[in-house]
Amino acid sequence: MFPDYLPSGSVRSAAEVNEQIRALWLRAGGTLSAQERAEYEQLVVEWAEAIRGEIIEAA
Repeated sequence: MFPDYLPSGSVRSAAEVNEQIRALWLRAGGTLSAQERAEYEQLVVEWAEAIRGEIIEAA
């Protein structure tokens, strides 16, 4: 089960989060339930935060 709360700032890399997003879509068979949609939305936010962090670190 996916946690309802994610702390601010990702502790996982963008690649790790992206892999979890891909796994979610595979498990769902391409159609997300309401709960899976909520998980997907949280993962996308976490992925975007991770990308921003990686860009800042590279600068």
